[in-house]
Amino acid sequence: MSGENAGTSITFVRNLAAQPANTPAAAGLLKILVASQATGTAVQMAEAEKTVPKSKQPYWVLVDGGNTKLYDANAVVRYLFKVGTLPLSERLSIEQLLEWEEKTLSALSTDANLDLVLAAADSRLGQLSKSASVGAVDAVVLGTAYYALSNAKEAAIAKYAGLFEWFERQLASPAVNAVLPAYKENVVRVLVREEPSLENRKVRAGIEFSFDPKETVLPKEGAENVLITSALPYVNNVPHLGNIIGSTLSADAFARYSRVRGRNTLYICGTDEYGTTTETKALEEGVSCQALCDKYSALHQQVYEWFGLSFNHFGRTSTAKQTEIVQATFEKCHANGFVSEAQLTQLFCETCSRFLADRFVEGTCPSCGYDDARGDQCDKCGKLLNANELVEPRCKLDGNRPVLRDSRHLFLDLDQLQPRCEEFVKRSSEAGDWSSNGLTITKNWLREGLRPRCITRDLKWGVPVPLKGFEDKVFYVWFDACIGYPSITANYTSEWERWWKNPDNVKLYQFMGKDNVPFHTVVFPSTQLASGEPWTMLHHISTCEYLNYETGKFSKSRGVGVFGNNAQDTGVPPDVWRYFLLANRPEKSDTIFTWSDFVSRNNNELLNNVGNLCNRVVKFLDKNTNYGGVVPAADPALIAPGADTTDRRLIYDVNALLAEYIQNMDGVHIKAGLRSAMEISARGNLYLQDSRLDNTLFSESRAQCDTVIAVATNLIYLLSALLHPFMPATSACIARQLNAPERVLAETFELELQPGHVIGKPEYLFTSIDEKKAEEWRAKYGGKQEASDDKKDKKDKKKAKAAEKKAEKKAEEQ
Repeated sequence: MSGENAGTSITFVRNLAAQPANTPAAAGLLKILVASQATGTAVQMAEAEKTVPKSKQPYWVLVDGGNTKLYDANAVVRYLFKVGTLPLSERLSIEQLLEWEEKTLSALSTDANLDLVLAAADSRLGQLSKSASVGAVDAVVLGTAYYALSNAKEAAIAKYAGLFEWFERQLASPAVNAVLPAYKENVVRVLVREEPSLENRKVRAGIEFSFDPKETVLPKEGAENVLITSALPYVNNVPHLGNIIGSTLSADAFARYSRVRGRNTLYICGTDEYGTTTETKALEEGVSCQALCDKYSALHQQVYEWFGLSFNHFGRTSTAKQTEIVQATFEKCHANGFVSEAQLTQLFCETCSRFLADRFVEGTCPSCGYDDARGDQCDKCGKLLNANELVEPRCKLDGNRPVLRDSRHLFLDLDQLQPRCEEFVKRSSEAGDWSSNGLTITKNWLREGLRPRCITRDLKWGVPVPLKGFEDKVFYVWFDACIGYPSITANYTSEWERWWKNPDNVKLYQFMGKDNVPFHTVVFPSTQLASGEPWTMLHHISTCEYLNYETGKFSKSRGVGVFGNNAQDTGVPPDVWRYFLLANRPEKSDTIFTWSDFVSRNNNELLNNVGNLCNRVVKFLDKNTNYGGVVPAADPALIAPGADTTDRRLIYDVNALLAEYIQNMDGVHIKAGLRSAMEISARGNLYLQDSRLDNTLFSESRAQCDTVIAVATNLIYLLSALLHPFMPATSACIARQLNAPERVLAETFELELQPGHVIGKPEYLFTSIDEKKAEEWRAKYGGKQEASDDKKDKKDKKKAKAAEKKAEKKAEEQ
């Protein structure tokens, strides 16, 4: 039919900008161009006049000298091929196929699965031209299937061999060959987006990082073996934010950092279950000590799991291993002459008929006058006390004033051990660069002079003392609690001594709040020294001050503050909580949690900084009119050392900040390390701004755009490793979007994702929090539930009293 309309012409009026190649509009353009060339019809190109409102039609065609306007490409093909004038049988055949194309093939043309388009076109192969000629049906099918045909992979070409033979004949025909340049100039190139897979990953070998908590970790010869503990939380409550940042979360951040740096790391923690606090709480709740421990140990584990804490093992101290190791350690200390016996005048409650352990006594602190001091320590001034030192002491169980009576107890002779302890503190604090507050507290203790410290108590719930004459006593919790670290490790692996009695090959890092410092820097090390065994001893201590809530302290009884379960109830993801707490970590002084600051940091720091950088880069790279998810090659000249380019300056700045990050984290300056990571993210945003990353850069300065995208994509891959210690789920999400494995952290910034690497799909890392939520949460957790909590406390006390009377009656009957 070629040339049948010679001398005639049509006008193609473009109303909208060039359309993407995988759209019906682009298919229609090709149909019209091929049909006009095949029929010898000239095509005049024109721009539509500006109208208000502007038509949404991408184009239209003027025929019959401009008297008729056609919007449908198939209608133009019918007009050009004069389908209406053909014999009835031929016309019906063409119309049936065009109707199929309109209802079936066109509906598939933009589908991501191009195989569906090819299969549909192949099903009508018998109705297509067997020669190089182009008919109405060929023009329509070619236009609709061109995107799928021209982007087919080898497997599809082999599968639909007959279809591709027809496609090759069409491409070789004068009608198609002549119009393809004009077609390509008037559509926007669209790449077929490959599905991300392991096969199309191109990542530098050896970069992958993985952590399997089920895998037993043991020290390795010649490796950096890092043993990390966080203070064992008491099992008598749900941890609040201050508890979490004070030990477990801080230790988790360092453990994760240690792992991404390739160090052989073991992170151990568990619930501290023996002692007076447990007996006290069990009486309040009217349950056995074991039942109480079972309940709260599970609650602790649920909270820590939600916060994403990566313990290698989270255990308990109420175990047979604890009894075994505590008793063995005591026996060695006793055999070596560092345990003595003495009469201890204790408070005895005549109403309860029992000696009162420290936590069963309250009163006024003799040092600062605080009227709610405990029998072992004043929470206000931090001074360690003996219960009989309290002014106006009172029994915690019934409020009566106790009397003094004598009881024989065992003491650890810290005075004998002081010279060796001081030597240890000097050596370890210098080698391990202890936190300043931890070192200050330790030196104050040593300056005052160590005295023999009682290590037994008149309790039932604890590790029994294995010494004749003391069978009715248990060890004081601060003798046995720190031994909980090795005992929990012993429940993790029978080869626990490879961690705990291996001082030359293992470095021990311990995390805690400041009130726990003396027991980790003086009491426990002195116990280790007294035993005479080759213990792995403290290398670095990281100590936190207090995190306060809004205008005061956290208080479960008064309903003030955010506890672990409350954080989950807000619906805010764990990583946002982790970020806020670590960014506000009270490393040198007390810090404050406020809801307004919490919301602000999410919106202004996480969303606008990290979220903006990652989303902008991944979306630009993913766009099928740009890169179609394939990482381009950077121009070597733009990133070469010494190059005076925006790209090289970015690499230089990032390496400087990376060195700062590593120095901070190696020194356990966790807050500063997080700040360095956020500065690297901010520098990435500035790089995109300076580079003016947009579609214009892509179309007009392709080499520069390729470099910016290659560098920026690798920068966010680096950022995934930098953020892993602080926000592990965010780190994993970045890696998932990049179709890359979670990675180790190297000393320098390199382009680890190589040209041709196919990324994953874009995701939002963070979402905005409405500022109104701050006031809502402040009201909810500001103490307004105090009345109901008071009622609950009264009920608990009634239950405890009833349980106590029941126990007394049972004892009398026996």
